[in-house]
Amino acid sequence: MRHHVPHFDRHWDGSPRHLPPRRTLQIAANSPSRLLRAGQTSRCRHCGNRIDWYPRSDDRPIALHPAEVAAIDVSPTCRWHLSGGIAHPHHDGSGWCRIPHAVLCPQQSPRSRTGSPRLASLCRELGLRSRRLIDTGAFTPTSHPPAPGDAAGQPVRPVVRILLVNYLGESAVETIRCVAQTRQRSRCTHPVLAAIRGRWVLLSTQPCRGQLTLPDTCMAIYDLSHLSYADQLRWRAQRCTTHATATAAADLTLAGWQPFDPLLHAEHIRTELPTPEPAEPEPYQSRRR
Repeated sequence: MRHHVPHFDRHWDGSPRHLPPRRTLQIAANSPSRLLRAGQTSRCRHCGNRIDWYPRSDDRPIALHPAEVAAIDVSPTCRWHLSGGIAHPHHDGSGWCRIPHAVLCPQQSPRSRTGSPRLASLCRELGLRSRRLIDTGAFTPTSHPPAPGDAAGQPVRPVVRILLVNYLGESAVETIRCVAQTRQRSRCTHPVLAAIRGRWVLLSTQPCRGQLTLPDTCMAIYDLSHLSYADQLRWRAQRCTTHATATAAADLTLAGWQPFDPLLHAEHIRTELPTPEPAEPEPYQSRRR
């Protein structure tokens, strides 16, 4: 009988005791996207299943199903493929493709999975997983209705004018955070707002993407047109003043800007300027007569 000599560098099941150190993620210089894939996985707020966020060619984010599916089971209008970290809404000629999560989400209306047994089966699997998460208390379906504003009158999702283009912000202007990655591999906690701030103005709504002329309605816009070109680029990249010129720091998350559409984002239009914050009273100083 052969004597068994235990290996102290491994567990009883043969797995290594000491894991190799993690390698630092880096962005290639020729990459069209400055976004790290680490941290881009989240859960759908409707069903709780995992989704992967990718930027599109028009700088809008899209939530894709984490796994590839056979292209023959997917409608041509729902086929997506990835190239250099960018999601493109067409097929690349292979036998597999990516599909938006909205098509498979069990809590949303089925739009393009009719006539495909494979997609219907995958949707049932996601539905069972969502029900299991709800029953165990690991997930609670929530909806985020648009709020008109906070107590001070500031819009929760303001319309910001950057380089003569209107964008819809993800949160209030003061709470928009930098998206750059720090040396501790975490997201930067500094705000994008700097000492030189924008100004609230009333401007008319503008049509986009070939829309017809809308009624002459004025809305409150946080205008940054008076800032320098470099500062407006920093705002659009959603970076603080520290990471504005740090080309080696990659983006840990997608920028929260969305091209403003007066028809799709009508609930975020405010016709009155926000209430300015009251100025602090200056201390009284006695003067000699």
